[in-house]
Amino acid sequence: MKQVHQSSMVIALAVSFMFGLAGPIDVFAAGPATVNLGSAGNFVILAKSGISTTGATAITGDIGVSPIAASAITGFGLTMDSSNVFSTSALVIGKVYAADYAVPTPANMTTAISDMQTAYTDAAGRTLPTATELGAGNIGGMTLAPGLYKWGTGVTIPTDITLSGNANDIWIFQVAQTLTVSSGAKVILSGGARASNIFWVVAGQTTIGTTAVFNGNILDQTSIVLNTGATLNGRALAQTAVTLDADTVTKPTAASPSPAPAPAPSPSPTPTPSPSPSPSPSPAPSPAPTPSPTPSPTPTPAPAPVPLASVFGAQVKTIAINLYEGNRGDNVKILQQFLISQNKGPAARVLARVGATGYFGPLTRAALAEFQAKVGIKPALGNFGPITRAYVGANY
Repeated sequence: MKQVHQSSMVIALAVSFMFGLAGPIDVFAAGPATVNLGSAGNFVILAKSGISTTGATAITGDIGVSPIAASAITGFGLTMDSSNVFSTSALVIGKVYAADYAVPTPANMTTAISDMQTAYTDAAGRTLPTATELGAGNIGGMTLAPGLYKWGTGVTIPTDITLSGNANDIWIFQVAQTLTVSSGAKVILSGGARASNIFWVVAGQTTIGTTAVFNGNILDQTSIVLNTGATLNGRALAQTAVTLDADTVTKPTAASPSPAPAPAPSPSPTPTPSPSPSPSPSPAPSPAPTPSPTPSPTPTPAPAPVPLASVFGAQVKTIAINLYEGNRGDNVKILQQFLISQNKGPAARVLARVGATGYFGPLTRAALAEFQAKVGIKPALGNFGPITRAYVGANY
């Protein structure tokens, strides 16, 4: 077993060297071609036999079931929209769909389920893997470059792993049996890697442990279980059921293409006005003398209110520790309030709707990365460390 593990580590190091972990490439994507999710990509959770939750789960994105009816979506307290096309839930920032809702939802859900199964078949059938049987199925502690990884067994993640690459790189993990993430373990992204470009293709059950942090799209042939307090930044696409327990699930954002510049409008010619004859001036009447008013004392202006961004910026400057996904407490709450007040983009606006919870999940990381990118902090990874602390200290 020791020889197998050493051999696997050599493979991992060789893969890392091949894909340039010492210096990430910003232009070309590494790894296999991406997996086309089709309309299944419109959902953050999609299942065939049900979605259930207990506790204070928070989901950002649409969820849906088919061919099962809405009765298989339990624990969400659904409220049907007047259109009968979708329902809503206090636990979901998005819409909830089921096969028994009004047209066109049944047909759309059938298509989404079909696209999910097609994506699974495509990803599970990819050949020419970068590495096979890496770590004999135990990949805890590893740093993995973009690529196609294949196991004929189950895979366990007992300790943190890191996926290192740029925003265009692709990872596909083919797991022939179960995928198990231990409690508190994290799948960490570095170098600009994005959860939307990571695909975990699992034949058996996927289990994400208590308070674990997981990144990527899960395409599971059976079921997906998130234990208490787990965080998923990605999608849970199951061919049976998805089970949740006070979890945070956030649909990942894809890289935004640069907008095409709008053509400058052609100036309209300005017409030359025709001169009008000047009327003869009438003699102005002599003004009556106006009594001099008694001067009133000049009121002292009220002090301008201090913007909330400055207030929270001053508080952020007091944070003396580094913050990242999985952290909880008052420092995280202060950071969230600051990001909400900055309002640098869509992630900050979603965070404003959720509120400053004091938990550093994928949504907080996305809002922080958004802020970093807007103010020129590089790399914009969404972690709060010395570079961001120094920027806030110098500007707030």
